[in-house]
Amino acid sequence: MTRLLLGAVMLGNLGVCVAAQVMLAPPAQVRFDSVDYQNILHWTPPTNKTSLQYYVQWKIYGEPEWLDVDGCQGIQKPKCDLSNVTSDPREWYYARVHASSLPSNKSAWALSPRFSPRSDTKISRPFLRLSVTEKGIVVRVKPPRPLVQKMHSSLFYNIYLIHPSGDEEVFEMNCCSKKMTLKELKQKKKYCVQAEAELPFQGKSSDRSSLKCVTVL
Repeated sequence: MTRLLLGAVMLGNLGVCVAAQVMLAPPAQVRFDSVDYQNILHWTPPTNKTSLQYYVQWKIYGEPEWLDVDGCQGIQKPKCDLSNVTSDPREWYYARVHASSLPSNKSAWALSPRFSPRSDTKISRPFLRLSVTEKGIVVRVKPPRPLVQKMHSSLFYNIYLIHPSGDEEVFEMNCCSKKMTLKELKQKKKYCVQAEAELPFQGKSSDRSSLKCVTVL
């Protein structure tokens, strides 16, 4: 009888040890989503638990030390803004995240793919404003965020002019130009315009802006 009790106690202790060794599954699909140099790290929660907390770290590619991301320690949302610490377009970065279920159960770290702000960011559609004068249609364009223009002196815009016939002309506009006037247009006719931001040295461009139409004087 004593042997049976001792065996039961040993099995019980073994069960406790095994349970203690079972780690929380790590977050999945850790990746950067970058638009206009706003670099947001996203991940998929490992379970359906709503009480999980996440801890995010980052480092520059080639550096050995991982650094905590301020404001992203013990958070509950599955995302973290790393724009401030990943702002140098010349560098490559990594980020990692682990989950914690209170009081002490932690997952392993989940690593993001290598990230480059310059190569991996997407450019939003530029803002377009039109006005009409006796000389023609005055086009004014600016990027969605000043940071895009600041970080790319090679940025320029493609201006698409859609004629009443449906034919389309394309004009180039330097990013630093304040405006462009489209001339030699037919009076009393309706023309439509769109703009597209382009970074030629990266082979990258935005979607076209919303279509805007005006009638020439």
